[in-house]
Amino acid sequence: MRLLLWAVSLFTACYLPSSVPTDPAFRQDQLRYPRVRDAYAVVGSNMQAVLREHHLDAERLELFIRALKVERRVEAWGRNQGEGEYQLLRTFRLAGTSGTLGPKRRLHDGQVPEGFYYINRFNPISQYHLSLGLDYPNAADLVRSGLEDPGKDIFIHGSDVTIGCLPITDAGIRELYVLAVEARTAGQTAIPVHIFPFELTAGNLAHRLGNPHVRFWQELAPGYQYFADHHQLPNVTVTERGTYTVQ
Repeated sequence: MRLLLWAVSLFTACYLPSSVPTDPAFRQDQLRYPRVRDAYAVVGSNMQAVLREHHLDAERLELFIRALKVERRVEAWGRNQGEGEYQLLRTFRLAGTSGTLGPKRRLHDGQVPEGFYYINRFNPISQYHLSLGLDYPNAADLVRSGLEDPGKDIFIHGSDVTIGCLPITDAGIRELYVLAVEARTAGQTAIPVHIFPFELTAGNLAHRLGNPHVRFWQELAPGYQYFADHHQLPNVTVTERGTYTVQ
């Protein structure tokens, strides 16, 4: 109980009123699990310091996650809800990979997905310490997989092994999980996750014009570039053909 109260007080010290309904019960529910309590005990104060360094309030935290396969990076970006540009909070090493460059299209293909996703579940008792589940397959994946089973259960998790997921070590997932719990507690019900094969600059795409996935990557590139230019999230939609459009 003392640890629970300590964790709650740690992340409510910088409270400012917000128009977004908060959900403190979510944090309390997560803290019922030993690994989550341990994560707060080990990295909670460090994550609070990171937020202070960027002039962010835990009770208004809005989180965005971006992953780059070739560069082997998973990035956590944050801002106060609806205010200004996202700031880079933490960069985690992608500790393991599987498959090749290109999107995931079927069950057991070993591919890490590419595209625009959201965190849709928190797993505090993961086989890989802690994990954050993606809404794969999304609408685009379902259309483009055709009659194939696209698979499911893609996570950002601990450890350094994977078959289609994004492992960032146990130490890394503790930090990201705490940030995600705080964003969810602050009222962010959908945490976006953008997964790219590499930095989708014009130059990098030009070097891969012969790749069979280049047209798909050109769909993703406007979303990558919009964030690179503005540090704001693009508006991404999916057409009936399963293609991404960015506005």
